[in-house]
Formats: sequence, structure tokens, C-alpha cells
Amino acid sequence: MGNTFGKIFRLTTFGESHGKAIGGIIDGCSAGLELDFENIQKQLDRRKPGQSKITTQRKESDTVEFLSGIFEGKTTGTPIGFVIKNEDQKSKDYSYLKDTFRPSHADFTYQAKYGIRDYRGGGRSSARETACRVVAGAIAQQLLIMVGVHVKAYVSVVGSVKMNKCHNELDLSKVDTNIVRCPDAEIAERMIAEIEQIRKEGDTIGGEITALATGVPAGWGEPVFDKLHAEIGKAMLSINAVHGFKYGFGGVDISSSRGSKVNDSLVDESGKTKTNYSGGIQGGISNGNNIYCEVAFKPVATIMQKQDTIDKDGNIVEIKGKGRHDACVVPRAVTIVESMMALTLVDTYLRNKAHKI
Repeated sequence: MGNTFGKIFRLTTFGESHGKAIGGIIDGCSAGLELDFENIQKQLDRRKPGQSKITTQRKESDTVEFLSGIFEGKTTGTPIGFVIKNEDQKSKDYSYLKDTFRPSHADFTYQAKYGIRDYRGGGRSSARETACRVVAGAIAQQLLIMVGVHVKAYVSVVGSVKMNKCHNELDLSKVDTNIVRCPDAEIAERMIAEIEQIRKEGDTIGGEITALATGVPAGWGEPVFDKLHAEIGKAMLSINAVHGFKYGFGGVDISSSRGSKVNDSLVDESGKTKTNYSGGIQGGISNGNNIYCEVAFKPVATIMQKQDTIDKDGNIVEIKGKGRHDACVVPRAVTIVESMMALTLVDTYLRNKAHKI
């Protein structure tokens, strides 16, 4: 039913934006992993609302409570159940949507599919569901670190402000030194100013996040239908508001380039290449180089301006956004992108182990 991600390391999520809680079940996690609970909560804090002046002011502690699958701080190999309680719902802010469909939201499509919808904050279609992915992603990252794989993401574009630097030109330890999560301090200030101006106008803006995975050895990925870049692409495109995905390239327009300019020449038996336009993946399988991709987010659909839409009877009505919403989602989405990359890679790692004795 589309609520589960992964083949071996599997995450199933449940809950709605204005329900009692959201949560998930992680199945297939290896036994004996000593969990860093402080790190899991830190990742949730990077995603939670109300963390800065440029994010929605909904106040949620996003404290995760684990229910099963962990004993004396270590995973037992059985399903890990967890919940995150919703604490600051203001459902009355959405009463005006009971019979009206917001432009570019999932209101109409959920109604068309199920014949019923939870209109409070978007219900199941709300980005609040992604907090569950962050819990599982944080655990996945801890597994990956044990095999030398590290995942990092950062904001590279906000509206018209673009960094135009490749990941190898940046100090990624500086990602969290500012509220927009861009490792370039000067560009970050311009991004923040852009978001603040857009918010004052009652509008929203999109952006891009770049994700990087280092230490992935050659040989991860399933050929043909489950190619590694296809799996990463599906993971990223499953995130709310994502409308584009591109891997590799390194600032070069591959589709307009000659093969003689963008082929990655091998330089040693480990798979290292002279260049890395392929983004660490060839034939759907990792080649031992850094894996990197760009994830494009559309502007948040709720704007504080008047728009035309229809009600449940098909009548043209006027609507204006209410409640607490992000003017730009990318600063909070960095940890979500990291989580989906980690979930994809840990599942790929576990699947790959089945191919060798």
C-alpha cells in the first residue's frame, strides 16, 4: 500500500499530521548494534518545526519513544517499534478546508483516491510523516558508519541564490553553523535574506539540496530494475515537495556534453576514476567513488495570498492560506535527504551481502 520502504532493511510508517502520534516499525535491522540515542534525537531536532526564524513556528519536541526491538541499548534483530507524539496541533486552523481543495496540495487527489480525507494539516500527506524516516535514517547511518560509509547533505540553492560550488570545494563540517544549512557562510546569508523577503510577501520559494555518500565500495546495487541510482531517485522523490532528482554531473551538463569530455577514466584497481561525472555509479552499481546527487524541492504549496480553487461541489471559490507554514522547506529537509540516502544505502549493502560467500 505504499507505506513501506526497503527490501531487507524495511521501514513502515504510520500516522497523520494532526493525529495523536506518528511512528514506525523498522524490520531487518541487524542485531547487536549499540544505538546512539542522542544522535537519533539530534537528527530529529534538525528536522523539527520551530527551530529558527525561517521555519514554521509549530512547536513540537519530536521526542522519539522506542517500544520494541531494543534491549540494554542494543538492537535485538526483532522489529523496532517507535512513536513520536504530536503535541502542538491547531486543527481549527484547517476547518476552512473541510469542503475546499488547496491548489497544488494533495487534498483533491486523496479525496479522488479514497473518497475521504483528513483535511487537518494534510493528514497522511503532510511532511510531518518524514520525522519517522529520520528516526530510521539515523539508525541506518549508524550501521553504515560501521562499514566506513558516511552520508552528508546541505542546501545548495534557495530560489535565485545558487552556491555554484562542487561538494569537494566545501567544508561540510560547517553545514549546521547557520540556520539555512549551507556550508558557505556568505551564500547562506543571501539565502536567509531571500527566505525572509519571500515570507514577508506571503509567498514561498523552492530550492535544492545536495547529498553526498563517501566510503561506498565498488559493487553495491542491483542491475536492471533496481539500479542504485534508480533506488536513490525513488527514495528522494518520495519526500514531500520533491519534484526533481539528478545524480552525478559535478556541475557539467552531461546531456549536452561529448563522451570524450565526461567519461570517467579508471586509474586503479579499487575503481578510483580520474573524474567522477558518473556520481559514483555505473551500470546501476557503485564504482567505489563518492556518490552524490541533487534533490530539487518545489515551493511550499500553502501561501498567504488569495488564490482561486474549487470546493467539493465544483464551485469556484477563493482561498487564502492560514496556519503555520515554512516559506522554504529545504533547511529542515536536509536531514530527511540524508535519511533517505542512508536507508537506501543500508538496504543496498544488506542485499549485496547475499551475492557473495
